[in-house]
Amino acid sequence: MKRTLTLAAAAAAATTTARRVARFRPEELPVGPVDLTGLDAEGAAGRLAELIRIPTVSSRDAAEVDRSVFERYRARLAELYPRTHAALDREQLGDGALLYRWRGITDEPPLVLMAHYDVVPVAGQEWSRDPFSGSIEDGYVHGRGAIDDKGSMVAILEAVENLVADGFAPRRDVYLSFGNDEEVAGVGARLAVAAFTDRGIVPWAVVDEGGAVVSGMFPGVPGQVAVVGLAEKGLLDVELITTDAGGHASAPVRSGAPARLARAILALEDHPFPARLHDVVLGMVDAVGRRAPLGYRALFSHAAQLRPVLAALLARAGREAGAMVRTTVAVTRLEGSRAANVLATRAVAHLNIRIALGETVQSTVDRLRRVIDDPSVELRVVSGNDPSPVSRADNEAFALISAAARATYPDATVAPYVMVQASDSRHFSQICDSVYRFMPFDLSKGELAALHAADERISVAALHRGAGFFRHLIRSV
Repeated sequence: MKRTLTLAAAAAAATTTARRVARFRPEELPVGPVDLTGLDAEGAAGRLAELIRIPTVSSRDAAEVDRSVFERYRARLAELYPRTHAALDREQLGDGALLYRWRGITDEPPLVLMAHYDVVPVAGQEWSRDPFSGSIEDGYVHGRGAIDDKGSMVAILEAVENLVADGFAPRRDVYLSFGNDEEVAGVGARLAVAAFTDRGIVPWAVVDEGGAVVSGMFPGVPGQVAVVGLAEKGLLDVELITTDAGGHASAPVRSGAPARLARAILALEDHPFPARLHDVVLGMVDAVGRRAPLGYRALFSHAAQLRPVLAALLARAGREAGAMVRTTVAVTRLEGSRAANVLATRAVAHLNIRIALGETVQSTVDRLRRVIDDPSVELRVVSGNDPSPVSRADNEAFALISAAARATYPDATVAPYVMVQASDSRHFSQICDSVYRFMPFDLSKGELAALHAADERISVAALHRGAGFFRHLIRSV
């Protein structure tokens, strides 16, 4: 009886999600082009460049984090955006998360705009210029954090600074939640959620980093697509560990610890998780399919009936598209013997796993064990969280966010999206059913590929349009 009730509840939840996504029709709300008047593109680029030059590199090892650099960043932020800091209430949470409140003229639930100012390291990467130079060349701002995620922070603050200068008062409260440890899955966003919870505040909507305005991402679909994340995959870190007696490398043994570890890794490589078309991805296919040529349009129009076919098609369409339809496993670190002539007594592989919607940490671990099928390989869960809930796509909040995206990029199709990375916004899903992951920047494949890699950059024009998006959104809500 208990199992029947559980299955019934799961079916009801799936039906609710399908209905929410199926009602996704962003083109129903007419919009005009976004107004960029009064927003200073070159000034915004210069301010972003200054913030890039402050190397707020985060680390899981607290001893490796230079707290004075983060303090300098926060101080410079107040100097660069004086009107914002004069008009908004600002508090620091924990070691450096920032929470601003811009008081509205009503008591309606607030809008929360998120970003983070910590960045990943640059060690081992071959940059064509100093990664913290913040150089502005050929219409681009270069440096670590240009997109992820200081660019979003600057776009938000440019919009707020401009509106405050104009004497604008928002209808509802607007909160700015800026994290200092997103890249290491830290506590900044959790502290913000705890503050909201303690104060009895339920956000109307939350907007954080995630999807962007992209081209050529979907097979057979021309033009730009603004992908807005309704959910994000779960994150699981696992260690595979094998042990052996060791000894001198001049007399090796068969099936030693490294060999058994290698077989386990190859088993996972040869047996990837199955590709499945979740309802959110189905909604994305439906939205972009209306822009596709006739042949693809016929295929996409029958997406619900052709889930296995489309899942297989997306799985082969590229890394990003493939990651949306299956749980992915990446081997990120390998450890063995520390001496060239000594057999390993312990071999370790670190797996970074992104869990697809519909799966859980437990179901993922169970499958890993089945595929490896070797009791001598220990599987240790380091940390993990299930995929986020699916946010609504049938409400006013999503309609206004998609309208702002279309106003900023009139030729773009707006589509729901599953974010394959993890973000701070997953914590807000605990208290809000309208959490959206969208960076309002049009990014090329090369610019997307530079995230967490060498030569990260953002165009001055994209940063300018991003500020226009946030200003339009704040005015609309």
